[in-house]
Amino acid sequence: MFLSETMFLPLILTLKVAVLATAGALLAGVGFAYLLLHRNIPGRDLMDALLTLPLVLPPTVLGYYLLVVFGRNGWLGQWLSELFGVSLIFTWQGAVVASTIVSLPLVFKSARAAFENVDGSLENAARTLGHSEWSIFLRVSFPLAWRGIMAGTMLAFARAMGEFGATLMIAGNLPGKTQTLSIAVYQAVQAGDDSLANTLVLIISCVSLFILYTSGKILNGRQAWTKKAG
Repeated sequence: MFLSETMFLPLILTLKVAVLATAGALLAGVGFAYLLLHRNIPGRDLMDALLTLPLVLPPTVLGYYLLVVFGRNGWLGQWLSELFGVSLIFTWQGAVVASTIVSLPLVFKSARAAFENVDGSLENAARTLGHSEWSIFLRVSFPLAWRGIMAGTMLAFARAMGEFGATLMIAGNLPGKTQTLSIAVYQAVQAGDDSLANTLVLIISCVSLFILYTSGKILNGRQAWTKKAG
């Protein structure tokens, strides 16, 4: 069998975490990008910086922040524990939270750039026709910006799949429970299991290469469509 249990479990967990994290980053990234671009919100530049911050922070620093917030003594972690009996520490759900926050800037920046390229006169025309802001978003802004958003989403998925530092800090390394592919590679290297490490690295590399290639094709298609439309 090509994939042993040692490889299969981290792969399935990584895909589950990456899909959920990408979905969360997509909703939050697109929402914040559209909101900050179309609303005159106080502190907009500060919010932009905060949403981009996970892109430049060391993963271990981000993981420490997550521990402070979601730990048993953290303000949000304590609230979740008291009201719902939920703890994110050393759980795969914690890995989802870490991956979501790490990949969020990729969707946010791509979505904001895509919305900025939407012709504002088309949105204004929709307003004069009586469309609500929600209708304008669904019928005008998003359809015209979807290629850029999709490219950022695919990059976020690749980033979520490869997340290591923040995930290790908040979810730990529990085989079969919180051990993702990147953490499994680290453990294999530490244990001197070069064969397992090589296989896991090959899997991650192939998936990441496919995502980068596909996102590049999407962006190139968007640029070609823009030139043709112009």
